[in-house]
Amino acid sequence: MTKQIAVKLPDALLGELDRLVDRGAFDSRSHAIRSGLEAIVANGRRHDLDRQYRNGFARHPETSEELAEARRLSVQSIEEEPWERWW
Repeated sequence: MTKQIAVKLPDALLGELDRLVDRGAFDSRSHAIRSGLEAIVANGRRHDLDRQYRNGFARHPETSEELAEARRLSVQSIEEEPWERWW
């Protein structure tokens, strides 16, 4: 289901919006505004997820043993890679 809302925009912003629609970047004003709001909501979700990760790592930081194992596995994966000789 969708809901219609009223939005007031300054003339300059509306002009920019109309130029985007005229250039074909969006099918309509509604499409442009909906796309912008979807981007804002997605950015907010990413920000929330980043905050949750930060909080989780702050509560449960990696131990020195975990970091050493991550380093070891990284080096091992590079060493096992079938690199082509380029020189």
